[in-house]
Amino acid sequence: MARESIKARERKRERLVAKYAKKRAELKAAGDYEALDKLPKNASPVRLHNRCKLTGRPKGYMRKFGINRVTFREMASAGKIPGITKSSW
Repeated sequence: MARESIKARERKRERLVAKYAKKRAELKAAGDYEALDKLPKNASPVRLHNRCKLTGRPKGYMRKFGINRVTFREMASAGKIPGITKSSW
C-alpha cells in the first residue's frame, strides 16, 4: 500500500492538470511557449502516473478497471467485478 502522502500528491496533480487543461490547449494552439513555461510544472499531463484507485500501487495498473493486477485478482475471485469470471477449460 502506498503512503497517504504519495496518493495525495497524485490526486493534487490530477486536479492541477484538469484545472489548466483548457488554458494549456489554448496556449499550445497559439504557439505561446513563454506563457506555457509560466504554468505550474504539475499542470502538465506528462507528470501524472497511473496508480491503483484503491491501494495506490504504481505497478501492474490496468487502465480498463483503474486498479492494479493484485487488487483486480482479489476482487474478481470474490465476484466483485461484474462480467469477470475465472477461466477454466
